[in-house]
Amino acid sequence: MGSETIKTGRLANGEAQKSVHKERRGLSSNGMNGKHENLGSNRAGTSSSGEDYDLMMNTGDVDGNLDGDIEPVFVCKKARQGDLTFQDIHDNTDFFDEDDEDDSDWEPVQKHVELIKWFCVNCTMVNLGDGVICDLCGEHKDSGILRLGCFASPSSQDAGCSEVESEMKGKNKEMHSQLSASNSLTAIGFDERMLLHSEVQMKSHPHPERSDRLRAIAASLATAGLFPGRCYPISAREITREELQMVHSLEHIQDVELTSHIFSSYFTPDTYANEHSACAARLAAGLCADLASTIFSGRVKNGFAMVRPPGHHAGVREAMGFCLHNNAAVAALAAQAAGAKKVLIVDWDVHHGNGTQEIFDQNKSVLYISLHRHEGGKFYPGTGSANEVGRNGAEGSCVNIPWSRGGVGDNDYIFAFQNLVLPIATEFAPDFTIISAGFDAARGDPLGCCDVTPAGYSRMTDMLYTLTGGKLLVILEGGYNLRSISSSATSVIKVLLGEGPGYELGNIAPSRAGLQTVLEVMKIQMNFWPSLGSSYAKLQSQWGAYCNTRKQIKKRQRTEPPIWWKWGRKRLLYHILVRRLHVKSKGKPSLHSS
Repeated sequence: MGSETIKTGRLANGEAQKSVHKERRGLSSNGMNGKHENLGSNRAGTSSSGEDYDLMMNTGDVDGNLDGDIEPVFVCKKARQGDLTFQDIHDNTDFFDEDDEDDSDWEPVQKHVELIKWFCVNCTMVNLGDGVICDLCGEHKDSGILRLGCFASPSSQDAGCSEVESEMKGKNKEMHSQLSASNSLTAIGFDERMLLHSEVQMKSHPHPERSDRLRAIAASLATAGLFPGRCYPISAREITREELQMVHSLEHIQDVELTSHIFSSYFTPDTYANEHSACAARLAAGLCADLASTIFSGRVKNGFAMVRPPGHHAGVREAMGFCLHNNAAVAALAAQAAGAKKVLIVDWDVHHGNGTQEIFDQNKSVLYISLHRHEGGKFYPGTGSANEVGRNGAEGSCVNIPWSRGGVGDNDYIFAFQNLVLPIATEFAPDFTIISAGFDAARGDPLGCCDVTPAGYSRMTDMLYTLTGGKLLVILEGGYNLRSISSSATSVIKVLLGEGPGYELGNIAPSRAGLQTVLEVMKIQMNFWPSLGSSYAKLQSQWGAYCNTRKQIKKRQRTEPPIWWKWGRKRLLYHILVRRLHVKSKGKPSLHSS
């Protein structure tokens, strides 16, 4: 007969577990007398340790000789290797070869690890892990920047009313008692319907041009008591089709309007629209047009257009670079319709305003000056080289100052203002000034990667303020770090209100790349603006001295013996060479000697 499995019952009364040899001896000495009825019962057995076990024996031997010694085969299903002796393993050769269950389809259990991912409210960059501080900008995951703007603590969680908020409220009450909206000289253009313009479906991370940009600026202005408070609000209106056709083609206007009937659409892979985008774009352009005419007519001194979507990339026939309608171009033509003969547009957004340049590069009555990253055309949108000066009789109406690298800071910008922007603007003699104020060249911006501070922006605003007797309109363009954009906008508006800039001008020392860029632009623009001639000669001599100094430093580094010689076997030779070099340098005339 074949063999079958015989299972015994659970050991009663907590009987101590016996070894395999003891189990065998017990079964053999009893001879299985009186136990025959249990052999075929197939009841599962469990040792005192909770492990199941089987007894294997030949039933033929049981039937033939119940009184004889029976040597059952004991197999522990879940026996640990430490519980087995070498004799057990030798006697049970099939212990490791045969299993009661088929495990051919067995797969290792994979532990599911949930990856924590969150996006920074300040810069939109992705962060991994359970940390609460952004790895890129250092902003707290739950900071109060949307409630307090740039006055919120960057490294702590928003906990409701803070000491900063209480202090600012006290200052604002005193200020409101002295000021009223009627005698305010700075107007602010804003409408909450522009917040509805948004990307419907988020891609890999939140779109940088988002409604929180305006919320952060509004929170900063409210916390500082500037708006509402010291600034005068103007009512919003949607611009008309006739006004837009002075800037854009009819086909472009119809394309933007078509998005009102589409839940989600894209003009380019990064220029989105939803059903509210066309209305937001009309409101933004309408506010800029009304601010320009209101400022030029003298009803207010100056203004700030807190608008979106931005506009300086929008050309005659296309929307691109997050921009739908060109707000600065609409404002310039509105100012001219109100009586301005010459309009100056200064664009300090980190990206070149290719749309604004396209619209006015044949118009001698509008001077467009742009300071932007270019890097030989490798930086978006690739236009704006120094050689693009205007066309068809309007040469010189476009002045491009293309930075050759990132990281450009206050000194380079202010140096360019002193030696290019202000001399050309003064010679042009505008009646009205517009600033395309993108704050993406600000320190901490994830797209611009430059280093302009709020004090730098306030200084540049102050330098342009007196050009047209204070008739100045600042229009928001880019800027994607909420703390940078809100603090910079607040600093600019304070200058519009008559407060001084963040710091006084000293001896501005540009970087080597900055000085080289300014010289290249001056050499080109001298053909159209003769006032640059004297400055160019002076800067060229400064550049020559700078290059000679650099050559002397490099030559000294090449000829000086290695420093480790003084501690080695060639110590004497080291001192001889150093002495000879020192004597030779004394014999040469100094670089700055007369």
